[in-house]
Amino acid sequence: MFNYFKTFRADEDGAVTVDWVVLTACIVGLGIAVLTVVGEGTMELSRKLSSQLSAQTIANYN
Repeated sequence: MFNYFKTFRADEDGAVTVDWVVLTACIVGLGIAVLTVVGEGTMELSRKLSSQLSAQTIANYN
């Protein structure tokens, strides 16, 4: 039983898993932050484009 606890304490597989979980969470958080910033600019650009297109008239050259 003592050997089991000794090997369990020396095993580092769990620490590697925690590192990957933290890195993955950071990447997801950064992705959400980027989407938030880019999304606001994209919505403003689409509003301006929609307004500009709505103001246009189509000429009929018959």
